[in-house]
Amino acid sequence: MTTGAINYPYTIHNTRLSNGCNIAYVDEGKGDKTLLFIHGLATYALSWKKNIEGLKKQYRCIAIDLPGNGFSDRGDYSYSISFFAATVIEFIHKLGLTNVILAGHSMGGQIAITALLNEPGCAEKLVLCAPAGFETFSPVEKDIYQRAIQFFDLFSTEENSLRKAIQSSFYHSPTQGDDMVHDLTGIMQAYPIKVYRAMIDACVAGMLNEPVFDRLHLIKQPTLVMYGERDALIPNKLLHPVSTRKIAEAGVAQMPDATLHMIPQCGHFLQWEKADVANSYIKDFVN
Repeated sequence: MTTGAINYPYTIHNTRLSNGCNIAYVDEGKGDKTLLFIHGLATYALSWKKNIEGLKKQYRCIAIDLPGNGFSDRGDYSYSISFFAATVIEFIHKLGLTNVILAGHSMGGQIAITALLNEPGCAEKLVLCAPAGFETFSPVEKDIYQRAIQFFDLFSTEENSLRKAIQSSFYHSPTQGDDMVHDLTGIMQAYPIKVYRAMIDACVAGMLNEPVFDRLHLIKQPTLVMYGERDALIPNKLLHPVSTRKIAEAGVAQMPDATLHMIPQCGHFLQWEKADVANSYIKDFVN
C-alpha cells in the first residue's frame, strides 16, 4: 500500500475508539495466539515489521500506531502512559481479541506493563523489548532528563535530527534504520510541528511521572524481557552510569514470572537489529 511518499508493505486498517480517536493498525497472519505490538517513542507500527514477517506464519500479528503517531489521529489528548494503556485495552475489546500476548518496545513496554496493571485480564503473556520503566528517576533527575530532551531536540521533525535519534538506537549498521527515518519524516511533516513537539514532551513526561517499577511485582503473567547489551539509551548514561544489564536484572527481579535475555552486540532497537534472535525467543516463549 502506498500512502503519500510512504510505501507500506501491509494494508492499513482503522478502528475508531469511544473518544473519537481513529486508530491505524496492521493485521497480518493467522493463529490461535495474537501478538499485539506496541511501538516506542516517536516511531510507528512498522518498527515491528521484521517481527511480523518472522512470526506471521504462526501467529496473528497486530501492530498499532498509538494516537499522535503514524497514521492514527492527532488530537487534544493527554498522551500520558495511562492514556496509551487505556487505548490498548479498548482496542483489544473493540476487536474482540483473545489469547493476547502484549509486546512493547521501550515506551511501548511501559505502556504494556501499565495496561496489565490496570486490567490484568487483557493479555495472557507479556513481551518486553528494552522496556522503559525499569530505570527509575529522582525528582531532580526527571527535571534534568526533560530539559535535556528539549534542549537537544532529539525528536525534531528535521530529518537529520530524527536520523541521529534513530541511529543511536542501533549498535551495528545504524543506517539499517534509514527506511524508518524516511517514513517517519514523511508522516511527521504532514502535521504541524507544534502538535508533534507537544506529543513528544507529553510522552517523555508520562514515562517519568508514571513509574511502574514499584508495581512490577503485581504482574503475574509470564513475561519475556529482552535488552541489547549495548543499549545506548537505557540507562541514561549521564544520570545512571551503570550497565544495561544491571537495570534489566533489577526490573526482572521484581516480577514473579519473568525471564531475561541479554542480546550481545545489540542496541536499543533490538527487535529490528537482531530480529532473528528476538523472534526465536518470542516463539519459544509463546509456545
